[in-house]
Amino acid sequence: MSTGHTLTDGGGTGLATRMPGVSSAVAATQDPNETVVLDHGTGAKLSRELVERISETLGDVYLGAMEDSALLELPGNRIAFTTDSFVVTPIIFGNGDIGKIAVCGTVNDLAVSGARPLYLTLSLIIEAGMPIAELLTIIASVRDTARAAGIKIVAGDTKVVRKGDADRLFINTAGVGVLERPPVSIQNVRPGQKIILSGYIGNHSIHLLSIREGLGFERNVLSDCAPLNHMVDAVLRGVPAGKVASLRDVTRGGLCAVLHEHARAANCAIRFERNALPILPAVAMAADMLGIDVIHLANEGCLCLFVEPDVADDVLAILREDSAGREAAIIGEVEAASGAEVRLVEADGTQITLEELHGAELPRLC
Repeated sequence: MSTGHTLTDGGGTGLATRMPGVSSAVAATQDPNETVVLDHGTGAKLSRELVERISETLGDVYLGAMEDSALLELPGNRIAFTTDSFVVTPIIFGNGDIGKIAVCGTVNDLAVSGARPLYLTLSLIIEAGMPIAELLTIIASVRDTARAAGIKIVAGDTKVVRKGDADRLFINTAGVGVLERPPVSIQNVRPGQKIILSGYIGNHSIHLLSIREGLGFERNVLSDCAPLNHMVDAVLRGVPAGKVASLRDVTRGGLCAVLHEHARAANCAIRFERNALPILPAVAMAADMLGIDVIHLANEGCLCLFVEPDVADDVLAILREDSAGREAAIIGEVEAASGAEVRLVEADGTQITLEELHGAELPRLC
């Protein structure tokens, strides 16, 4: 397979060659006082050296060569394509970092369309003054997460901006996957289908918020950030085609946003139950203390599935075989009532109609 360059010097010229087999301890051996400087983005020697260190750290997940484009072989004539940008505060947290989130977010967006993720681009906007050891730690996380997901990095770019012009590191990705089965679509949602969550909600937001605000929950509540493509593939292989109507990863806007999106698309009412939601007690406690509702919180490793009722139990069983799906639960269903409404049944049996949030309940976390 012929490939194109992955990481450039910021001026469009391919500079890096593949350097597989590098130890995962690369970042740990760096001078802790060495930082990114503006000259790392000029396209000259310092640019080349930084890009080489990044590609060395990526190792065998990087398919770059000294060309201006990646030439890719695709096993089929239908592809899924997605792009996203990642800004996370803090950029390194208890069990992950912005690099892990970037890979997971792109992989999961491809997977929920029914595609098998194959290729990823990785573009970095680095603030001058960022420690190079910290940058390479994040790149090592990109590598490890890409390996876990089975995706290859094929193209990208690096840019360096002045100190104060970025929040240390921004990452942009694009992902390509191949569709080997009928695509999963929100247009397939209809009354009678069951709604399933693959795992706990709220963990990611509470973990990051606890670190930022010193709340003390971060040791007991870890981010759920994970690539979910293997779990999605197991579900789609494990039940007859068409039985899984729609899949969404429950990211920004949380569960409430996902349910509103589906209610609008189907012009149906969606009902779900508070008591059925998989929520860690520590997350519920933190959310209550902060006066926020977990259903609005962002996640990075949770799926919402709309499935036909006759396979709901089978889907649950498949999800629970995966470490990311052990807390999977049926939380509600799509109802025949016309009009795009989302109805929440509270613990006491009271049913309320939920409105979409106008903005966000919390400051930006990711």
